[in-house]
Amino acid sequence: MMRAGLGRDLHRLVPGRRFLLGGLEIPSSRGELGHSDGDVLAHAVIDALLGAAGLGDTGELFPPADPAWKDADSRELVKAAWQRVREAGWKLVNLDCVVICEEPQVLPHREAIRSSLAAALGVSPAAVFVKGKTNEGLGPLGQGGAVEALAVCLLEQDEGASREKNALFFTNLEKKA
Repeated sequence: MMRAGLGRDLHRLVPGRRFLLGGLEIPSSRGELGHSDGDVLAHAVIDALLGAAGLGDTGELFPPADPAWKDADSRELVKAAWQRVREAGWKLVNLDCVVICEEPQVLPHREAIRSSLAAALGVSPAAVFVKGKTNEGLGPLGQGGAVEALAVCLLEQDEGASREKNALFFTNLEKKA
């Protein structure tokens, strides 16, 4: 079985914060405002992964009202969400992302962002792609006041993991009988 997931996140840009994309800090005069470190791309990726696996969303897993997640490293949150997805028997086929902002430009950092996300997910960078777009001067995104990220992933049921889970389930049943 295969399932697709879509994630989206949007954050205001403010002075005094780091600009993070997929766990990579990019030089900028402003960064994402958020409860955690504000990494808009990491948050979109988490939602895509959890959604495809039917395991909730970023706000459920890492509630913004919970002080435990204040200034949390979103790359670590990606790893934790991905661990849940893997434990549910899924493997990543591919992840495709779009970052929308006027500045900084994404293209000069694309390969490093891909590598950062791939490392967090334990996959080849070839399974991850990232594109940068502008909003052509329209709205808060186009005026440079915000950054948005979209992520779509394709997950495939890991047949090996499913067989292991089934074997464990039946072994536990036999022990109870």
